[in-house]
Amino acid sequence: MLKVVGLEDNQRFALMKFRRTVQDILKQPHHDDNFLLRWLRARKWDPVAAEKMLRESMEWRKQWEVDKLTEWDPPQILNDYLPHGLCGFDKDGAPVIVVYFDALDIYGILHVVSRRDMIKVTIKRLEEYLKLCREQMLKHGPAAGQVVVIFDMQGFNLKQYLWRPAGEVVITLIQMYEANYPEILKTCYIINAPKVFAFAFSVTKKFMNEYTLSKIQIYKSDPARWQTAIFSNIDRDQVPAFFGGTLKDPDGNPKLGTKICLGGKVPKEMYVNNTEKDMENFTTVTIKKGGKLELDIPASEMGSLLSWEFRTENHDIRFGIVKKDYNGTQKEVIPMRRVAAHQLDEIGILTCEVPSTYSIIFDNTYSIIRNKKIHYSVKVIPPTESQEITPTTL
Repeated sequence: MLKVVGLEDNQRFALMKFRRTVQDILKQPHHDDNFLLRWLRARKWDPVAAEKMLRESMEWRKQWEVDKLTEWDPPQILNDYLPHGLCGFDKDGAPVIVVYFDALDIYGILHVVSRRDMIKVTIKRLEEYLKLCREQMLKHGPAAGQVVVIFDMQGFNLKQYLWRPAGEVVITLIQMYEANYPEILKTCYIINAPKVFAFAFSVTKKFMNEYTLSKIQIYKSDPARWQTAIFSNIDRDQVPAFFGGTLKDPDGNPKLGTKICLGGKVPKEMYVNNTEKDMENFTTVTIKKGGKLELDIPASEMGSLLSWEFRTENHDIRFGIVKKDYNGTQKEVIPMRRVAAHQLDEIGILTCEVPSTYSIIFDNTYSIIRNKKIHYSVKVIPPTESQEITPTTL
């Protein structure tokens, strides 16, 4: 057991009180003072709040049978298409994890496996990385007991995260992480962040606590700046050559695919009809044969985002979007085309560059014998500080 040092008297007193109140649930060898400090720090040294958090997490572990996940083999697609992996260790001995986030096809994955499997595999991987942190901490001290993560956002596409099941899974995973894995993040480098990422981050950061946010460093596509930050804490021989380090695969691949799963697009032939349909926020209409539905959606603020998601039952539908400026000019911004939304949900996003009205068109005029039943959700997301990189950017 590592000795805890550097605590002030009031913090040491809080630790003693916390240890005494939760003694009945400390069953594992790693449930030592360093473990307890994670929960105390997460609750700002309030032993009562820390006890509540820890007890709730222990119940959560029972519900998800976390300690048995070592015996669980995830569906192969999650091994093949979830982009993450250990590339090395920082100068203190802490594990360094790389995630090629743009290669995460969460839309495709959730058309093959259930949300529950996605959550279970995330728990399993977190537990594996935590085990490694404990091993490193015994070798190198407390500074090696947290993870360093490099998220590469180059090519990040917001579109798939506007699909409701994908967005809900991301939020669920963040909430799960915050409630059950406090204080395990040493530093998170988010690099090559495009402008649209700022919108996504402005949403997700609402579910993160102050500690997590304080560990996140966001950089635009400026290698000189983010490499300076990364290599001040990590030696180059611990980082893939793709990021300016020296690690490569035997075949010269700079992304280090032999150690890091590179993810990628899930083939559509692997899709199965297992997506969990949440119809609560959808409008359902029947478009009669030879008919058409037009929805005029005003976007009065420049920089708003127009998003849509729809599915049909049994048959396809023609779909397109026309922009109507206030001066009467009309322009087709999404060309009309037949969409097989009965086979795969159609989702999309459009930046509203100038205040206009957007006409969402579902066209069934080509069908002379079939009515079409459609479930749709259309919304305008107003511009916020998300349209610019946030103050956390360096």
